[in-house]
Amino acid sequence: MKKDEKKSSVGYGAEAITVLEGLEPVRKRPGMYIGSTSSAGLHHLIWEVVDNCIDEAMAGYADTITVDLLPDNYVSVSDNGRGIPTDIHPSTKVSALETVLTKLHAGGKFGGSGYKVSGGLHGVGVSVVNALSDHLKAEVHRDGQIWVQNYKRGVPQDKAKPTIKTNRTGTTITFQADGSIFDTLEYSWEKILDRLRQQSYLTKGIKVSIEDKREKGEEKKYKFFFDGGVRTYIKAMNRNVSVKNEVIFYVDKEIDDSRVEVALQYNEGYNENVLCFANNIINPEGGSHLAGFRSALTRTINNYARNKGLLKEKDANLTGDDTKEGLTAIISVKLPNPQFEGQTKGKLGNAEMKTYVEQIFGDAFASFLEENPKDATAIIGKCFLSAQARLAARTARATILRKGALEGSMLPGKLSDCSSRNPADCELYIVEGDSAGGSAKQGRDRKFQAILPLRGKILNVERTRMDKMLANNEIKNLVIAMGMNIGDQLDVEKLRYHRIIIMTDADVDGAHIRTLLLTLFYRHFPDLIMRGHVYIAQPPLYQIKKGTQVHYAYSDEEKNQILTNMGITAANSEEILKDSEEAEEEDSEDTNIEQPVKEINKTVKSSKIHIQRYKGLGEMNPEQLWATTMDPKQRSMKKVLVEDGAKANETFEMLMGDDVPARKHFIQTHAKNVKNLDI
Repeated sequence: MKKDEKKSSVGYGAEAITVLEGLEPVRKRPGMYIGSTSSAGLHHLIWEVVDNCIDEAMAGYADTITVDLLPDNYVSVSDNGRGIPTDIHPSTKVSALETVLTKLHAGGKFGGSGYKVSGGLHGVGVSVVNALSDHLKAEVHRDGQIWVQNYKRGVPQDKAKPTIKTNRTGTTITFQADGSIFDTLEYSWEKILDRLRQQSYLTKGIKVSIEDKREKGEEKKYKFFFDGGVRTYIKAMNRNVSVKNEVIFYVDKEIDDSRVEVALQYNEGYNENVLCFANNIINPEGGSHLAGFRSALTRTINNYARNKGLLKEKDANLTGDDTKEGLTAIISVKLPNPQFEGQTKGKLGNAEMKTYVEQIFGDAFASFLEENPKDATAIIGKCFLSAQARLAARTARATILRKGALEGSMLPGKLSDCSSRNPADCELYIVEGDSAGGSAKQGRDRKFQAILPLRGKILNVERTRMDKMLANNEIKNLVIAMGMNIGDQLDVEKLRYHRIIIMTDADVDGAHIRTLLLTLFYRHFPDLIMRGHVYIAQPPLYQIKKGTQVHYAYSDEEKNQILTNMGITAANSEEILKDSEEAEEEDSEDTNIEQPVKEINKTVKSSKIHIQRYKGLGEMNPEQLWATTMDPKQRSMKKVLVEDGAKANETFEMLMGDDVPARKHFIQTHAKNVKNLDI
């Protein structure tokens, strides 16, 4: 050790270690407990309180949950369960209610007789909501009385005490998130609606109500009640597609202290959509319950096909991949002590659940096939077609692509690769058109930025199988460039760039190309999205020049703000933009299209304002494209994430599938909400 390094440790003793008491750690590092302080973290406060209500319902003590969005960013969540205990806790010497609201890892989920199964995030629950709320009020209906206690930023303002008598039971938590903690206090009605709908599907027989009371005269109400459980969920997921088996398979059975609920249905599509849940927590990476399901599904289908003579003795068994095409399934398990892999609970690790699901689902699905021969034949036929397509895709890989191409040994000629060979440092820009590709190649940092221009629109993979997909040159070039292969040979660890960035024009064609690429990634490279490798570039919409000043605006609102700062009104800005475009058209043969126009706003003396609306990336020179869209120090990008797998699947099916009426209805409903779109 060097001399100066020895000196640096002087004074670093026990007194340098900070100990945070109570809820202080939550306020100091909120991201450790709710993921982030963005909109996602804000909504997580609601999920935590609702999860407590769901726990009561799963335990059989509640059947009604109510969520109210109130003025001043207040949220109220109620249930008709037992009510949080209010007697004095033997260890903390304060009421159990105050203990639950002020102590981390305190509640009915850590042993004892509170809950046999429970969800929630890492067991921190409502105490974290309390810590991150400017004000929280707890109202407990229990033992014939109503108990009320108020908190401010996690600190009790009074003691829990009974107020009036009541003949009901339950808990109501009303809170106002702390504006000094969160980036935004705006709750999304749609996001809350989707989450509560999903929880209602997963908790059979529970009534969930939500009401938006934030604006007078604009109140919205919604109620959910699904007595069919996940079977109803499957029906909703397949409502926009043609199905193979009219009867939805469903089983719900308890085993030991656990419960297994599975529903499935095959459709005419080519994609698989399987959602896994453990104690109502979604597991995007699956786990032991998914492994048990897949094993039983493949074995049961093969056994049935052999017994009925659909598979001859000389025929090879269907593989697990053959049973995936067109499969929509939900696997929901409830268990006392779930073991998750990873901080986000993305994968269930309990080994016993593989055996439980394999046994319960396998037996029930075998009976289903015997009892529904018409549907069984349709399912087997779908799997046979999938097997034929798999063999055709394997042949396509061997004949269409040069040997070793998919492993990246021979990169496509259109790719301008980067010099770095460390995938964590590298990024691939997928650019629309050769013109924009040329600007991007000249403006990029060659050390870590690679450019792949696309010619025209890629194939819509929602409506085609892999063998035809691999015949599309643009898709083939992209697969080769990424270097991780596709289908049953896909290996995400071989990804050559850890940031895949879609960069398209801000017009109808650009939006369509972006959607086609996202469909490709979601359907055939979902791990890229799950691991946070896919981004959408945000090029500017406008360049605003006043004299030597140059500003870039990424939205109409930002453009108007820049002009306001220059003393230009919004109405006059539209006239300036119109005159700017007319001036450009008049001098279209001149390569310098950035000409000043007549003065519009009389309050800006002798100042000439020019507004250029970028309709394509090719309109920017390399320096502008680098400065606005590609420079890591200045650029803005959107990361592509999946918050609700069922909703995402439904959206892709509706936008890119064969159901034209559903797509037409979507366009008519949302057409007026589209911004920054040139046709």
